[in-house]
Amino acid sequence: MKSQLKLLAAASTLLVPAVRAESGPDIEHPVTHAPANATATGPGGAANSTADLAKTLANPIGALISVPFQSNFDFGGGPAGDGYQFKLNLQPIIPITLNEDWLLISRTILPYVDQQDVIGTTSQSGLADTVQSFFLSPVKPTESGWIWGAGPAMLLPTATDDLLGGEKWGAGPTAVVLKQQNGWTYGALVNHIWSFAGDSARSDVSATYLQPFLSYTTKTSTTFTLNTESTYDWTNSQWTVPLNFMIQQIVKIGDQPIALTAGARYYTDKPDGGPDWGLRFAIIFLFPRS
Repeated sequence: MKSQLKLLAAASTLLVPAVRAESGPDIEHPVTHAPANATATGPGGAANSTADLAKTLANPIGALISVPFQSNFDFGGGPAGDGYQFKLNLQPIIPITLNEDWLLISRTILPYVDQQDVIGTTSQSGLADTVQSFFLSPVKPTESGWIWGAGPAMLLPTATDDLLGGEKWGAGPTAVVLKQQNGWTYGALVNHIWSFAGDSARSDVSATYLQPFLSYTTKTSTTFTLNTESTYDWTNSQWTVPLNFMIQQIVKIGDQPIALTAGARYYTDKPDGGPDWGLRFAIIFLFPRS
């Protein structure tokens, strides 16, 4: 427990010092998908106010260059129920304008993991496997206000320890659909990945990821989010279902907008040895495109 508290304290000092910044479910910003009531605009009608940034961040494929650092702490895992895991996700989101009608949005999740007593009584630290997604998305919402994107998702075996990754290459489809109105954002992101190459001695990958989300952004640029980041492992017929609640605030340091997030989660379903609960702290550096 002492080592867990030390790690938690270290993360707090890294995230809080200079004036915070955040990351919600999956972050982004303006160049498309701008809020309907946007004021000062850049290309594509996107607004650069903190209120509009907050609304765009609630959109997993919002047209904003963002560089989030997301710290996750999970407790109660392992065979004895006393294991813990720290995971730092680097999650850059980069929108690329293809033409006046379409965007290609790159979304990367590269995790660094440090864990103890999760696999037996051993400890591991290093990079885990990377998930790279691309979403082709219309610049403008549909007539009824829906925003959508679809494309491929890829699993890359970047783990530096064979216990932190599956040593498999994988690919499959991904899609997201959402709507924003009156401060609310609601929708879902989904992908499915099958392995197609890699170490033949390791288990094949067939996993569905499902993230329904609901958030509300206030006039003071504070966003409250409720979501799940659920995975169904078809190989082992097992759900992992964390229920997350997060609070996010947009602030500026000089001209640099950043977002800060803090949250907690409870696992409503999990495999044997999975964690019971966890915490999340995130800081996101936002780069509005003007």
